Amino acid sequence: MRILLVEDDHPLARTMLDMLRRDQHTVDWLDDGQQALTALKQDHFDLVILDLTLPRLDGLDVLRGARQAGNHTPVIILTARTELDEKLLGLDAGADDYLTKPFAMAELKARMRAITRRGVPTNGDAELQVGQLKLNTDTGQLVAGGETSILPRSEFQILHYLMRHPGQVATRRRLEEQLYGWDSGAESNALEVHIHHLRRRVGKPVIRTIRGVGYVLDPEAATGTSVCP
Repeated sequence: MRILLVEDDHPLARTMLDMLRRDQHTVDWLDDGQQALTALKQDHFDLVILDLTLPRLDGLDVLRGARQAGNHTPVIILTARTELDEKLLGLDAGADDYLTKPFAMAELKARMRAITRRGVPTNGDAELQVGQLKLNTDTGQLVAGGETSILPRSEFQILHYLMRHPGQVATRRRLEEQLYGWDSGAESNALEVHIHHLRRRVGKPVIRTIRGVGYVLDPEAATGTSVCP
């Protein structure tokens, strides 16, 4: 999952970056409200963790601006503001959840799971399921064709995105964003290599190539998933 973390407390942000990346997420970090609003208008993210007290543009204004621009990315507000009125303002502005500082990372992760599970096929608290494919989003464990394996981070990021959007074409750029965020320098054929390894795990027909565009996870093919030899 690709996450935008907007937090101007640098020590806290670095701690969160380490913990979120350890859970196989791709995380981009900004410490400025205006930059955050620009990023939300120009890039795709699966989740935003948004502080309210930010330089140049307050977090509530970032949220309002993103929603007015038609951005519906789930947003968790993370702030030291504890007053009920502040919480209501955040929720009314379009936030999906609200967590006050100090907080436990375990609670943040639980809230992230709850939000990202909405609207996608699941079977259990931390499991995505499409056909016979089952992916544990906490551990990276994949069950496919009766075989169980733990996915490397890159394969997990790609399959996690495809399983959250079955039947929808994912462009090459979108999948590379899941892997690297704003980081550059990936080998030109790295994505194809990861797709090749995933197909060996889930069956070649399950992940179809849309020539010149990207890839799509075929939910019908996934109902008869079998691991390639």
